[in-house]
Amino acid sequence: MDISEKVALITGGASGLGLATAKELSSAGAKVMLLDVNEENATNASQSIDGESSFCIANVADETSIKEAITKTKSEFKSIHILVNCAGIGSASKTVGKDGAHPLDYYKTVLDINLTGTFNVTRLAALEMGNNEPEKDGECGVIINTASVAAFDGQIGQAAYSASKAGVVGMTLPISRDLARMGIRVNTIAPGIFDTPMMAMATDQVRAPLIEMTQFPKRLGLPEEYASLVRHIVENRFLNGETIRLDGAIRMQPK
Repeated sequence: MDISEKVALITGGASGLGLATAKELSSAGAKVMLLDVNEENATNASQSIDGESSFCIANVADETSIKEAITKTKSEFKSIHILVNCAGIGSASKTVGKDGAHPLDYYKTVLDINLTGTFNVTRLAALEMGNNEPEKDGECGVIINTASVAAFDGQIGQAAYSASKAGVVGMTLPISRDLARMGIRVNTIAPGIFDTPMMAMATDQVRAPLIEMTQFPKRLGLPEEYASLVRHIVENRFLNGETIRLDGAIRMQPK
């Protein structure tokens, strides 16, 4: 899909991977709508983008909230062509730890945001994409979801997080098949360890072994590298139904 003059909806767009993606797509001529839960961050993020942009405070796991965000996007930009789901939360809790069993509510919250939230925005945005005028090959939209290498190599304490991200990987192909008749492509990126605000909170004791597990280059991934892959996926019309690891060949050890 040609990005110029298209409208991109980006969840988790106020920081990290989402903000880098917004800036990359904006630089290619897209109009971007940032969805986030933090109004101050969203305001600052929108102001940092050189091109046309706006923001909406929304909870990805809430149907009404996302419907309102899509209505605002259509009101300001008329349509939606690109969706990039970056919203998510991390988690660290063993199935059975020193304080007892993994809290079930915590497990449900992680899946609600990371998995159900991704599906919620995907289904509602896809509905709107179906109204777009088809382009070359009959293409009407592109959806890119964010999983994690933890979907494949989950570490100790990552049962909830790994399950949520494995779910994102698992639904990529069936959703791409569901939406094929509408001219909508669906792909997923499974990032390794990236230098994001979430990772910035980690201590050196946590970061060092993760960098050591990364084969080459020996560092954290850059949000701009994620954004570059998003752009390629949008522009490559034959790329569909795929999950791509972007991870410096990391294979996570148990801990």
